[in-house]
Amino acid sequence: MAKVFITGSSQGLGLMTGQLLAEQGHSVVLHARNQSRAKETLAKAPRAAGVVVGDVSTLQAMRSVAEQANQFGSFDAVIHNVGIGYREPRRVETVDGLSQLWAVNVLAPYVLTALMPKPQRLVYLSSGMHLGASAKLDDIQWSKRGWDGSQAYSDTKLHDVLLTFAVARHWPDVLANAVSPGWVQTRMGGPDANDDLDQGHLTQAWLAVSDDKDARVSGGYFYHRQPGRLNPITKNASLQDQLLDYCRSVSGLTLT
Repeated sequence: MAKVFITGSSQGLGLMTGQLLAEQGHSVVLHARNQSRAKETLAKAPRAAGVVVGDVSTLQAMRSVAEQANQFGSFDAVIHNVGIGYREPRRVETVDGLSQLWAVNVLAPYVLTALMPKPQRLVYLSSGMHLGASAKLDDIQWSKRGWDGSQAYSDTKLHDVLLTFAVARHWPDVLANAVSPGWVQTRMGGPDANDDLDQGHLTQAWLAVSDDKDARVSGGYFYHRQPGRLNPITKNASLQDQLLDYCRSVSGLTLT
């Protein structure tokens, strides 16, 4: 059985993934934003091995979450599920001077990847909305443009795929893949979402623990256990490394 850490798993798809893996007998560590949510999470997933706590919108909290997770030892798989959705009405700036949306959706997965021991598998949550994203990295923080929550979210989901493919390329000993769970009716997805919620969490669980040959790949982008429709710019190695360089400059951390 595998040991799996899932960020952003106090509700929605992250929680559903954790519940499924725990029911299958895997050792699952979950993550909640605060102590209140952590208590609720354990009540919903009593088979979980534990819950780490931290609002990963700040670099300090990202480091804290990594330290807490590392106390459980190395993981076989880490699922980077944490995220903020596409309906943010305004740009929120963190204490680090970053867009909160980008910090949670992109920098947190980068920082945790850098600070935790290499697992055998990494899964990063993206979205089909990455297809409409801008590949320009000159205003990642939306400090020059007028705010567009949907576009800003799409951009972060493109960055998540770039990060996935960069990790897959630089770490050939790790299986790193990205997932689009579909537009499902979670708190993030909203009430108008029309994809199959029951299918939304299955692919990341499959990629994290399955011995199926189709799950034991790296550098893939999946939707419902099949290769998903991918923005071809994400395969640009130069763009991938530009994003890594930017994340390194912001966080002071390098993927070794």
